[in-house]
Amino acid sequence: MAFFLAGSLLLLCCACGPGPEAPGVPPQSAQQSGAPEDSLPPEEAPPPAEEPETPAPEPADDDFVRVQDYIPDIRVELKYATADNFTGTVIYGFSDAYLRYGTVKKLAAAQETAASDGYSLLIWDAFRPTAAQYKLWEICPDPVYVANPNNGFSSHSRGNTVDVTLVYSDGSAVEMPTGFDDFSPLADRDYSDVPSAAAAEHARYLETVMEDCGFQPYSGEWWHFSDTDS
Repeated sequence: MAFFLAGSLLLLCCACGPGPEAPGVPPQSAQQSGAPEDSLPPEEAPPPAEEPETPAPEPADDDFVRVQDYIPDIRVELKYATADNFTGTVIYGFSDAYLRYGTVKKLAAAQETAASDGYSLLIWDAFRPTAAQYKLWEICPDPVYVANPNNGFSSHSRGNTVDVTLVYSDGSAVEMPTGFDDFSPLADRDYSDVPSAAAAEHARYLETVMEDCGFQPYSGEWWHFSDTDS
């Protein structure tokens, strides 16, 4: 009888003990401790997409622009920004060339043609302030060579005229009929009296390129060209 009671008590204790754990369920100590989801570290967010830059509107044809901003490979050596001109004095105090945007577009086409043939345009003068025109007129009051500012704005002051010569693409000199602001008969477009056939050929080439791109040459100066549309 005592043996039977001891066995019954043993079976009862086994039945009341913890059962086997369900497969795949981690023990309580390995589970999250009940922290709310919004307190957990968030996943790294992707960087915001960059907004595309809005391109600047194209200037109007009559707007004045810096030539080098639209023709980066053109060469600029403004003679009136230095004392290297016929007056021997500085006429204006800036060294960048400015023109009407419509004129710059034509000049860009001329530069592209010259570059394809191994040359570059070199700007000697472009926009010229009215005060500079008065200064030139005081020094040289001859309408053959300097426009009289008392009769209205010169074409240079309107930003539609450019004085250019040719150089090679590497910047070395090309033989031309004269230097800038030469007041001798050699400066006109009758090339029969220029120093060499090469100088005449280069001047004719420049004239052809500029005319083909919409510029009107001035008969008294081989370097002087005005935009026909302004």
